[in-house]
Amino acid sequence: MTLARQSPRWRPAELLVPTPAGLYCPPADVHIDPVRSVPRALITHGHSDHARAGHGAVLATRETLAIMALRYGEGFTGTQQVAVPGEVIRIGEVDFTFVPAGHVLGSAQIAVESRSLRIVVSGDYKRERDPTCAPFEPVPCDIFITEATFGLPVFRHPPADGEVGKLLESVRLFPERTHIVGAYSLGKAQRVMALIREAGYERPIYIHGAVEKITEFYQEQGVPLGEIATVAGLDRKALGGEIVICPPSATQDLWARRFPDPVTAFASGWMRIRARARQKGVELPLVISDHADWDDLLATIREVRAGEIWVTHGEAEALVHWCGTAGLKAKPLHLVGYGDEGEAESEGEAADVPAA
Repeated sequence: MTLARQSPRWRPAELLVPTPAGLYCPPADVHIDPVRSVPRALITHGHSDHARAGHGAVLATRETLAIMALRYGEGFTGTQQVAVPGEVIRIGEVDFTFVPAGHVLGSAQIAVESRSLRIVVSGDYKRERDPTCAPFEPVPCDIFITEATFGLPVFRHPPADGEVGKLLESVRLFPERTHIVGAYSLGKAQRVMALIREAGYERPIYIHGAVEKITEFYQEQGVPLGEIATVAGLDRKALGGEIVICPPSATQDLWARRFPDPVTAFASGWMRIRARARQKGVELPLVISDHADWDDLLATIREVRAGEIWVTHGEAEALVHWCGTAGLKAKPLHLVGYGDEGEAESEGEAADVPAA
């Protein structure tokens, strides 16, 4: 009897390697979240710093493909293929599995596996409950590639429902003032709306035109957001006491000054840094993030039980240092082209819809 000859186990750099275009898998000839146009791309989620138009073919979840079509037009790629979460897709001799990341609707980690080596690319992720998307699922692996947007011990996010409670208490205390909440148009805005509804707020929530298309898509996917109304065409002076959600950049525009004595709020993990809130003219900072904080980054690394950690965008050095103290091999990848929490997203907001 002749025994089948098995291929030797990949060295990590043979299975997945950082390139100027992004992470590249040579055996499958595909890139993950490439920052340049490539023949074949696997996309973790729809934020513009990860999901770009112009690739020859795109593999992503159904929701991410739909979001890319909404933002870039139906011709955003030559061909597209739906990745069903949990199902294995083989390309060449490599198995790819999309697993929920808990970041925004349709977001996924991507497990890359071949010859008994499994590398998981986290994409952007969070561990806190979010009523608008599937929760993060830890995947045991040999190498875990994690983001580190909030990879410093100072970033410990409070419960988001408590932050929304601060907003609603301010609305109660100042019924004559419009509360304008800056929130990124994909994911954060809809999460804030959903949390406001869970807190029992039943009045209409008003939105800027740049938030409208994505919000309608979330509602079409069955996310309960209640009555949503666009500001366009309304008498803004009549919106005292109401909540208006808009892109962060709009809070500092003339657009925002037309409301009655507006209270400016901003929902972001960066609002943990009070100096940053003051710099942006934020009266009501809301520490609500769609990224894992320091404690959740550490908990996730422990949970996936990887022997090696690669750290992408964000505060890589601090997390790499912690891994070393925990006895884990770790290194920063220094990938370029990815923004921090939504800042790259805000650059593309105007492309979604003309300003309201």
